[in-house]
Amino acid sequence: MTMHVGFIGLGTIGEPMATNLLAKGFPLTICGHHNRAPVERLQAAGAQVVADPQAVAAASQIVVTCVPDAPQVREVCLGEHGLVHGAQPGLIVVDCSTINPTESRQIAAALSTHGIAMLDAPISGGPERAGRGELAIMVGGTPEAYAQAEPVLHAMGRSVTHVGPNGMGEVIKLANNMICGNLMIAIAEAMTLAVKAGGDAATIREIVLQSAGANFLLEAWVKDRLLKDDYTAGFATSLMQKDLGAALDSARALGVPMLMTALAYQLYELAEGAGYGREDYCAVSKIYQDAANVTIATGQPRRQPA
Repeated sequence: MTMHVGFIGLGTIGEPMATNLLAKGFPLTICGHHNRAPVERLQAAGAQVVADPQAVAAASQIVVTCVPDAPQVREVCLGEHGLVHGAQPGLIVVDCSTINPTESRQIAAALSTHGIAMLDAPISGGPERAGRGELAIMVGGTPEAYAQAEPVLHAMGRSVTHVGPNGMGEVIKLANNMICGNLMIAIAEAMTLAVKAGGDAATIREIVLQSAGANFLLEAWVKDRLLKDDYTAGFATSLMQKDLGAALDSARALGVPMLMTALAYQLYELAEGAGYGREDYCAVSKIYQDAANVTIATGQPRRQPA
């Protein structure tokens, strides 16, 4: 029997995830979003639209949530019109948000008192891979809940891994984003230096991709953003800052020193303060480009002499 799935959080990544669920035959129920356009597109593709998370839960056996941070997860799950008020016995919540592991465990515990199982299932890969159903999904929760949700998870992701009990999905995702956040800064520094010295950004990228410095961000992320001086799409700087902050909170609780990540957090905060918060996190490079007065994409000055 086909599972009825709900989806809450139809942002840049959430919408293509929900679209894949529809395309793979899952009856889908969604509710209002601050941006009506994705709701209307999904409705036209066959999704049922209801008023709020409570109504989504009433129509679903599994509900996927993909919202910015812990307060939104808590509101969707436990708020006045939250999932708990419409849930049928045995509902499973698959939370694809990236939040603090401690808060995720607290929300899971609160849901369990209502007979609702929760999986923390943060995602990695960006909007393009979400559209192709090729996300990496790391899942924390009970083996029983994971087994029931596995068909839904595989409809959204190519690499789906159960990594342990509640909260462990978030731990692994924060580790991933620590690497990505720090690596993007290293790329920004290196590219700014090389272009300022007279190098061509596209050539530098091609050479490094054949060298020991090759990495996924340089291969698949930098080309369409940094090399085009276009930061309008992708994973927002403010979200990267938020995730690094959650990692630092976890590190403090565990007594783990994180010197590089602490500096990276400050640099993303500086980028957000400069007005780049809604732009892709490649925009952290603009701190370096502005300071060096060079545009990585073109080699041209970013400002003319006074």
